[in-house]
Amino acid sequence: MENKWIQYLLLMLVIAFLGAFLLAPIFTVVGVGLNWHLLAEVFSNFIYREGLLNSFAIAAVTTILVFLIAFPLALLYNRYDFPGKNWSHLLVMIPMILPPFVGALGFQQILGHYGVVNTLLSYCGIPRVDFLGGQGRFWSVCLIEALHLYPILYLNLVTALGNLDPALDEAARNLGAKKWRRFRKITFPLLKPGIFAGGSIVLVWSFTELGTPLMFGYNRVTAVQIFNGIMELESNPVPYALIVVMLFFAATMYLSGKFALGKTALNATVKGSAGSSAVRPAGWRRWLPTTVFAMVTFLAGLPHIALILTAFSLRWYETILPRDFTLLNFENALSHQIVLPSIVNSLNYSLFAMAIAVTVGVLISLAAVRWKLRGGMLADLLAMLPLAVPGIVIAFGYLGMSVKFNFASEYFNPVENPFLLLGIAYAVRRLPYVVRSVSAGLEQTPEELENAARNFGASAFVTLKKITLPLVFANLIVGALFAFSFSMLEVSDSLILAQKAEFYPITRAIYELSQILGSGPFIACAFGVWAMLFLAAALAAAGALLGDKIGSIFKL
Repeated sequence: MENKWIQYLLLMLVIAFLGAFLLAPIFTVVGVGLNWHLLAEVFSNFIYREGLLNSFAIAAVTTILVFLIAFPLALLYNRYDFPGKNWSHLLVMIPMILPPFVGALGFQQILGHYGVVNTLLSYCGIPRVDFLGGQGRFWSVCLIEALHLYPILYLNLVTALGNLDPALDEAARNLGAKKWRRFRKITFPLLKPGIFAGGSIVLVWSFTELGTPLMFGYNRVTAVQIFNGIMELESNPVPYALIVVMLFFAATMYLSGKFALGKTALNATVKGSAGSSAVRPAGWRRWLPTTVFAMVTFLAGLPHIALILTAFSLRWYETILPRDFTLLNFENALSHQIVLPSIVNSLNYSLFAMAIAVTVGVLISLAAVRWKLRGGMLADLLAMLPLAVPGIVIAFGYLGMSVKFNFASEYFNPVENPFLLLGIAYAVRRLPYVVRSVSAGLEQTPEELENAARNFGASAFVTLKKITLPLVFANLIVGALFAFSFSMLEVSDSLILAQKAEFYPITRAIYELSQILGSGPFIACAFGVWAMLFLAAALAAAGALLGDKIGSIFKL
């Protein structure tokens, strides 16, 4: 009985934390923005309406592009055994080693007026195309976001396909059903939860993405309009209304997707083995899936390649490759006054965030999966909320709280010292990864060893320390890796809450460097290369530990 009281006390503390630093910021924004006069201003002002329409268009086009990329790849992975299949998951994760707003720096070199593509067009006698202006800018934003986000849907689809029972398809084939009919009547309905799990994240993410449009100078987008309105927040509360509108539509997208593609009666099928149904094509055809994966990986890696080449280049103008290479950009990056402090700041913020996310995430997973407490599933649901709620909403909520309540403490003031706010914001945003990872480990670990330890007189704390946590240690490390590495490269919170140069994290420093005329973008690219290598190492470690199950990290 004493242990139960302690467990419930810990659960109440966790729920109180989520209430204070997840729900309170959302309610703060909603409380100010849910004003009919402000909302009327949003919908009556042509600029704001255009921003919303552009955001919807970016979300729709990006999600369609992601589906067109991810769905064929997932089918190839599931149906065929091909050379390099064991490495395909790591190849697919390549786009995720760089935030799209940093990749936009490299993409500008590829699609700029005097960039690689226009240089090739010029060599062929074709007029240059303005990819980064007018409608071209819209399609460029959609393309780079799609190339960054398709792994989320792919990993969910691979997991869903792996859970299908091959006997269902075989039975339909024996009854005379053709391949297309079997796909339409059996495979696709059973994939709906996987499509929803990955597609809803992509839809909401691309609808609320701040960094990519900001780097491309695409200001007629709701997220950028909110960011640009921060400086006059006290005199112009319209950004609060924009946040409320964005939150409403993001929630509507999520719920609509759940209603249309949620679980059906067919989902209660016996799990099958994807490996048992995979076939190995004969001859040269066995290399076709490998070629498709390689081509998609190359396209998705173009921003990374361009970023690296730009970082090492002295000049890159009207040529396919840089004319001169140098290490000067890296030297300038390390010597710039905001770079080294930003690395130290990001390390401090991210370590603090990781500690919070791991502590809270482990307690939530234990309460929901192992202790099975009343309220445990509520805590689990709240922990998943940051995947459906835009990051810019939470960040803006913290900023709104500091303005509304006029925090006297410098530690909760984003201007004076954003350490606590940034660390907590990072932790809340990455909490779902820790919870899903640890919960998956607990669900796959039998309780017999823990029960045996308790029967031999071990206390609940000793059992947790000596038995439970070591059994899920790999999952715990994966969750911690994701929390730390993605916090190091968090965009929305960093751009909104870090307002003084001395407190800039890495992503804010990269943005500021990119705005410097002349050598600024080259220095920013050099700095981005370091960030890319760091996150690549973290994702490779996570992939090695989880393997095919890494897709469970990106589920709502």
